[in-house]
Amino acid sequence: MDAIINYPPKELLKPTFGRRNFELIILWMLYNNNFCTWASLQSKISKSTLQVYLKKLMKKRFINKTAYNEYRITPEGKDKYYELSMFKREKRRLNYPPKVILRKRNYDHWILWMVFNNNYCKWADFLEEPLSINQSSLSINMNSLITDGFIIKEEKKYTITQPGKAEYSSMLKYYDLDRQTILEEESKRIKEITKKTISFFELYQLKEKDIKYRYLNNILKLPYEEVESTLENEEEFNKVVLFLSINHPDEFPHYISPREFSQKYGIKQVKLDFLILRIVEENIYPIKFFKLKIGKDKYYYFHVNERLERMLNAIVEDHITKFTYLYNLYEETPKESISLSLELIINEILDDICGPLFNIGLKESLKTFLPEYIDYLAYKIEEEKKLIDVYDKLEILIWENMLDVLQSKTSGILDNQFKEELKEINKSIKLNPKDIDLHNSKVRILMYYDQYPKVLNVLDDILEIFPENEKDIKMKKASVLKKMRKAKEGLKIINDLIKKYPEDNDLLNYKAYWFQYLNKKEEAFEIMEKLTKIKPERAIYHDTYGEILMNFGYYDNAIKEFSRAIEIESEGKFIYQTYIKSGICYKELENYDLAVENLNKGKELSNEVSNDMDTKQKWLSVANLFLNEIEYER
Repeated sequence: MDAIINYPPKELLKPTFGRRNFELIILWMLYNNNFCTWASLQSKISKSTLQVYLKKLMKKRFINKTAYNEYRITPEGKDKYYELSMFKREKRRLNYPPKVILRKRNYDHWILWMVFNNNYCKWADFLEEPLSINQSSLSINMNSLITDGFIIKEEKKYTITQPGKAEYSSMLKYYDLDRQTILEEESKRIKEITKKTISFFELYQLKEKDIKYRYLNNILKLPYEEVESTLENEEEFNKVVLFLSINHPDEFPHYISPREFSQKYGIKQVKLDFLILRIVEENIYPIKFFKLKIGKDKYYYFHVNERLERMLNAIVEDHITKFTYLYNLYEETPKESISLSLELIINEILDDICGPLFNIGLKESLKTFLPEYIDYLAYKIEEEKKLIDVYDKLEILIWENMLDVLQSKTSGILDNQFKEELKEINKSIKLNPKDIDLHNSKVRILMYYDQYPKVLNVLDDILEIFPENEKDIKMKKASVLKKMRKAKEGLKIINDLIKKYPEDNDLLNYKAYWFQYLNKKEEAFEIMEKLTKIKPERAIYHDTYGEILMNFGYYDNAIKEFSRAIEIESEGKFIYQTYIKSGICYKELENYDLAVENLNKGKELSNEVSNDMDTKQKWLSVANLFLNEIEYER
């Protein structure tokens, strides 16, 4: 094989100036040969260096291993090869942000713009004109963007990640850019995924333009990196996005069930169900999805700010405004009055949207869905919208008034429930200000209604009253920040607590979980290796280590840690979860008998747990999902 291998030129293998570019050398060899073996590559690169760069290039999907000892370049790798080759030939020319962006000193926006609109950037690029960011500000903003996962640094080069591209798109909305400019910026992202998307559409013979458009619209807003650790490859994620794109209200009555979809497109139903649950119910992405329930187990999905939702939003707001105006008009005139009720408003809205906007067959589903949607709009306007001028204030007053005068107080009116619950708990706290359980109840209420900024303020108040509970209160703050997608700030709280309480190993346990959330595998493993060695008798540490190993796909090692946890503390209050997680690992290893045994054991032990019913119910749902999947696969 080596006798007929094409090798790079001398100026690439031994450059006169500078260091060798090992990425370019490897890609050159793979581009100029059908494939290369380990031996042929190692003939020009040392073993340790080759191991590092092969792993890096495979992770980026620039190369793959198609057979035993055969390395080949991918289409993305060819693009990278062209890029690196051009860099060798000509001086870099950088694209800089337009004046409308440079006018505001938002350095993080400048940096995002630069790394998005250039293949990569170097540190000096940000120091030079027209940016001229000072070293201190650049360091603060760059570190923040890297911690948030928007930018990565490799070999002194800064490049943007998929989550960074989504953040870049959101950032554009802060500037007075015309619609055409925004579309052009979005088109750059579409071009990046064109090759992959076309291949994906061709592979699964997708021809419907509307489904293709919805798929593109979704894939641009849902970064794969957010769920990468739970899937085998990006194609699995693309299939989940396709499921959401196909089962859209515009497609009614056409529908494909999760089981039919999993069979047709080759994805395990348990993974499909799990990812749909996380995207739609748990809101792991900033974009909110709604679902329409049709019958027993049939759902259609659409999300905020897409065409359908914007039109629905406008119609619902128009009806709310109309009824509120008329109610106020006739409030003082007994002879002429108008009945304002949730049922009446919904019926009027249904008459307006069924036919022109939604298929008439969805009417009953929409009747159930609309109270929830009205709640969503009320919260959106009351809590999120900035009061820019009198018209915004008027809009908020209309919604506040509507909630006050509605006669029907169904379970759907979450705003009234929230205010009532908060009112009652505040009364109790006033009578018993030193009862920490009451303060914690207030936190739970605010958390239930997603009032995260208010939770942070309340936790600060609690810390002043109960300084002796500092660790618990600050860990709650860290968790809230994670929910707000401010993981960096949460991690800082944990690190500060570890410095203050170095003897508290539970804080290290939390930090390992945090690294798992940030997809920092090696850092999480290192902490748990340390904890399980210095405190081998603590079952919870083995359980945590097992869960982190499971998250990254090390199922055999995870089972060993779970078994150790069960051996140490067979009757612990969390052990039912340990059995369920063990069952999941056995299922992934296709040992179905042990999988069923452990999953059922976990369900059985859960009956002995009387506290934290929400957590218990979630784990039971997960266990049932996997048991159903095993029954189907057998």
